[in-house]
Amino acid sequence: MTSSLSRFGVIGGGAWGTALAQLLAADGSTVRLWARETDVVTAINAEHRNPIFLPDAALSPSLTATDTLADLAELDALLVVVPVPYLRTVLAQLPAGNAPLIFCSKGMEANSFAFPVDIARDLFPGRTLAVLSGPTFAHEVAAGLPTAITLAAEDRSTADALAIALARPHFRPYVSTDLIGAEIGGAIKNILAIACGIVDGAGLGLNARAALISRGFAEMSRFGLARGAKSETLAGLAGLGDLVLTCTSSNSRNFALGQGLGRGISMTELMADRRTIAEGAFSAPVVAAAARADGIEMPIIDTVARLVAGETHVAAAIQALLSRPLRPEGR
Repeated sequence: MTSSLSRFGVIGGGAWGTALAQLLAADGSTVRLWARETDVVTAINAEHRNPIFLPDAALSPSLTATDTLADLAELDALLVVVPVPYLRTVLAQLPAGNAPLIFCSKGMEANSFAFPVDIARDLFPGRTLAVLSGPTFAHEVAAGLPTAITLAAEDRSTADALAIALARPHFRPYVSTDLIGAEIGGAIKNILAIACGIVDGAGLGLNARAALISRGFAEMSRFGLARGAKSETLAGLAGLGDLVLTCTSSNSRNFALGQGLGRGISMTELMADRRTIAEGAFSAPVVAAAARADGIEMPIIDTVARLVAGETHVAAAIQALLSRPLRPEGR
């Protein structure tokens, strides 16, 4: 693969997909974004805005939107930003082609325990696949604020070529060949962000949040290493870096969801008016089930899964975590 990739498509018109499309189009490059929502497509093309998912961002005129996946044929590379529960269905409708697929969605598919790259390998054997993951808020990327992120592909030359194509003066990809580590970090940090939001919403203090981030990272590491991830990936931008960002700010949808739970609001109420998805709410039960199936102890992840399922309440969950047997810190 050469580094001369210049014609990008983005699949998914939510906040993150729109921000990535704007990142690539800000210098006048032609970028085409697919969204399933007709009102999003109309607004981007007519007003150069996405009032539903990223209302404060002014979008480049060189960014155009479509609701037809066939319009993405013949592009050099596609960034896939579709929520994981819907990913397989959307990918199955992609037009034929060999453009690299760069996955920016975070989570695991229910029942199969497949990550986005696993799903793509099922559908497109032999196609070039990559993962883009790290500490990023969509509104900051769209605004051109400094950002560093992990770009993982199966071989270094591919990762280098994609990183060169995506890099901008304010957007710096660090390359990796650890696809699974990048995907695991992104999926698990969203669940832990819900847990940290619960701590904040329940008024449990900063000590508790710092402890939860640290012990949550231990769970991420156990799960990741058991599945072949590299420790340096989990300790890098796609793991610990993203974990710190999403666990410390209500700009994170997952943290904000946790805050609501911590304040005693039910999941039904919290999800009722959301057009945007807190990915951790879908990932928590899937990752918890995968961990149980593999015999990996993840008490924080399991607790969040039970909370979002309505199987326990915040006070009982906190007491259960605090009353666990004492143990060495490295476990």
